[in-house]
Amino acid sequence: MRTGNLYRKYMKNNLFVKMILLFAGITIVTIITFSYLMYLSMSQSALQRQLDVQKRAIESVGNYIGSKYDSVQTMMVDVYRDNQLAFNMSYLMEKPYPDYVKFGLDQYYNNNSSSMDAVQYFRNMLDDDADITSLMMYSAEQQQLYTYNVNRQFKIVSTNAANSYVPDAMYLEEGSNVSLPNIWVKKAVKLSPELRLYGVKVPINNNQTLRNIGQLLVFFDADKIKASYSSMEDKLMGSILVLSAEGEVVFDTSDVYYGKPYPYLEQIESVYDSDGETSQGMIVSKLQRTKGGFTVLSVVPKKEIEASYRGVRSTILTISSICILFAILIPSIFISNFAKRTHNIIRVTRKVKQGDLTVRIMDGKEDELGQISKSFNDMLEELNQYIDRVYKAEIKQKHTELAALEARVNPHFLYNTLEVIRMRAISQGASDVGEMIYSLSVLFKSYVHQKPNYTLQDELEACRLYLELFRIRYKDRFAYAFDCSPELKNKKALKMSLQPIIENYILHGLRSDSSDNRIDIEVAKQGELISVKVSDNGKGITPERLGGIKSALSAPENVGESFGLRSIHERLQLLYGDEYGVAIESKLGEGTTVSVYFPDEGEV
Repeated sequence: MRTGNLYRKYMKNNLFVKMILLFAGITIVTIITFSYLMYLSMSQSALQRQLDVQKRAIESVGNYIGSKYDSVQTMMVDVYRDNQLAFNMSYLMEKPYPDYVKFGLDQYYNNNSSSMDAVQYFRNMLDDDADITSLMMYSAEQQQLYTYNVNRQFKIVSTNAANSYVPDAMYLEEGSNVSLPNIWVKKAVKLSPELRLYGVKVPINNNQTLRNIGQLLVFFDADKIKASYSSMEDKLMGSILVLSAEGEVVFDTSDVYYGKPYPYLEQIESVYDSDGETSQGMIVSKLQRTKGGFTVLSVVPKKEIEASYRGVRSTILTISSICILFAILIPSIFISNFAKRTHNIIRVTRKVKQGDLTVRIMDGKEDELGQISKSFNDMLEELNQYIDRVYKAEIKQKHTELAALEARVNPHFLYNTLEVIRMRAISQGASDVGEMIYSLSVLFKSYVHQKPNYTLQDELEACRLYLELFRIRYKDRFAYAFDCSPELKNKKALKMSLQPIIENYILHGLRSDSSDNRIDIEVAKQGELISVKVSDNGKGITPERLGGIKSALSAPENVGESFGLRSIHERLQLLYGDEYGVAIESKLGEGTTVSVYFPDEGEV
């Protein structure tokens, strides 16, 4: 009974306790029988330790070269961030150097201040990094190299295509990778063939037109790479090499392959993982850097590594005895750590289930749990990117629909207004037609002229011009009034958001046989909203037609009825949300009130 209680309490639902007991039992029973496996384990451990040393070395080399690559990228990024420096750089690349010098002097005398000189900027970069052997800027327009040599001296080297292969080399070499210096460039700037260099090339673009106008080339001393792993040099075996994306050797500790294509590139590429063994009995560790396009290799003969753990046999008995002692302790610690990591994964997944997509599993190990953690983190990243893409696509679609709606409003307004003026001219050759045309031209100008910020005052003025046309048309039988406090006039408003409402009243609500026609426009602040009420004493709308208009406000675009009101309603909701839009109330024979609700976006 007591045993059953212990089992249910500590083992039945605890997978990790079961694993600890099972692992400890198997270890104690089989440790002597598999002493040979102990040898294999220790030899493999020695191998792994050596591989770790090799990995740390190639990681140090990779980080060092990567930092140089990043520093060159940062040079151009800093240029583009400074508008004046970027402009000066473009001028240097596209104009002869004397013109550039004159341009700099003109800037100094005209502005009484000097902007950052592109030539001085790169000289400063050269001084900041002692590992740079030579820095060059190639102008595709002038076919010239602006170069700084090992003595930090600035020189201009002509590379005209008629007598140099440099322009062809620059044209053929695209991208931005770590590579060997181009032989023609090296000859053009008279660098010693004995120098062991590697180069980083970055395209130079005009920051206004984005057109490629040249390239930045920076040559580094390859021998300086040794300093990155000097602390572990006495532990290293074999050779460490750096290969460019084309398979050329940029750096070689054995001084055998530098500047040549690596002869065992196919065998290296057959090693799919970061570690592996080639058919020639070489243990290879490789680190590929996508950014920079280079590969760092550690190549060690397998026999050389095996010689380092031949003394393992003499320690097998001692290790076997110690393993029995720790058969329970070590698995317990290991599996407890495994359990802790598993519980951490469960905790994060529960947070994601609750809607928190910002959490991540902090597990840098490469085992199964580490791979699960990495895959889970990648999934969250892709999910966030997908949400971002969908959101942006919806915004873009809304703006497209908005543009289509606005494009249909202007012709609709134009044709109706011109028809009114035409009928006025036909029915009465009055002298006030000129005044009407003048008001109309001003009105058209206000709609055609594109303003970066459109206000309520602009929309109300457009409405006033439109109403003025019909005041002239109907003389004393028609009147209008505006009520808008001064603090609301400069509020942001949607263009063509009130005129179609007034147009509907003129076309459908105005009583031509009455002498007291009137329309009132009232603007008011309601909390976070701005409401505009357009009220008239016109014919009104029948209940059946009013219901149809309200339904049409949310109808698809191909519904032909009440286009003006529907276009305003759709545009407001597309831009600001469902709480904004148009509301309409009407009584037959008494008049109609149309309310338009804007968000309060502040003053222009």
